[in-house]
Amino acid sequence: MATANPSRKTGVIVGDDVHKLFKYAQEKQFAIPAINVTSSSTVVASLEAARDKKAPIILQMSQGGAAYFAGKGVANDKQQASIAGAVAGAHYIRAVAASYDIPVILHTDHCAKKLLPWLDGMLDADEAYYKEHGEPLFSSHMIDLSEEEVDFNIQTTAKYLKRSAPMKQEIGITGGEEDGVNNEEVDNNALYTQPEDIYNIHKTLSAISPYFSIAAGFGNVHGVYKPGNVKLHPELLGKHQAYVKEQTGSKDQKPAFLVFHGGSGSSKAEYKEAISHGVVKVNLDTDLQYAYLTGIRDYVLKKKDYIMSQVGNPEGEDKPNKKYFDPRVWVREGEKTMSARVQEGLVDFNTANQL
Repeated sequence: MATANPSRKTGVIVGDDVHKLFKYAQEKQFAIPAINVTSSSTVVASLEAARDKKAPIILQMSQGGAAYFAGKGVANDKQQASIAGAVAGAHYIRAVAASYDIPVILHTDHCAKKLLPWLDGMLDADEAYYKEHGEPLFSSHMIDLSEEEVDFNIQTTAKYLKRSAPMKQEIGITGGEEDGVNNEEVDNNALYTQPEDIYNIHKTLSAISPYFSIAAGFGNVHGVYKPGNVKLHPELLGKHQAYVKEQTGSKDQKPAFLVFHGGSGSSKAEYKEAISHGVVKVNLDTDLQYAYLTGIRDYVLKKKDYIMSQVGNPEGEDKPNKKYFDPRVWVREGEKTMSARVQEGLVDFNTANQL
């Protein structure tokens, strides 16, 4: 990462360092996996993978994932659990990230119109942290008003960018269902963003700050579906970049930082083409949820006769089973399989060995 020349090489990075990393990613044609984390366990699995592959990583929390971080028993009628969980998760990630000797971008995922009070609460935490430390608590946030009218989407995002840490805007709907936002029934045409919209976003937000990225729709769908059921057109991203370059007169071949949502289940060829057009961030969630499960599932199936009671197993009716049912044992198995899948993503996105 020598050409990126960050001021902070390990731990959570913000501001110019994130911007430099994204430009470096475009130059070297790699994208950074954005991992949805819901607990200290999933944070550790992700950080281990990035450390072992010598790669940067993005750790992000969704509104539901943040609420889970606070505890499923906490009321969330006013987004209080999601705010508390996101802030707690951010402080935890900041506390441990530097121990892994890699740069980490601390991000929050989809914030639809109905979830804006969650974003407001996190920005309050950003501002409080800034007063004490000279930088925001989070590296960036995502505002997702893709279900709203384009003008409202752009102007609302601009208002928040004036206040906040770097912002990622989604324009064009990502299909499927994630975290209670259900776009399974939308018209397929809504899954493809128009280049004029990308330019309007870029023009409006560039006047405020260079710290933003755009999640353009090119047929993306959350979740994993049978091959052939999802029609991705990553070549559209190249047309978006060309249009922005033409309209702005930029000398940069890739003037926009683009984001690939709904990455789970996509082909390596689709990833590679999207990255070639300036995608710097690819979201991975569904594949990793399943990967985490498989480690725990396989352990339980293998050790079934050792976890049916606290005492007594095939080796003897008086044999204790604590070393088998201790959560640190079976949870760790989930971390291992999730970490292996994150490493696979780091290789697929050409992120491995970029540090």
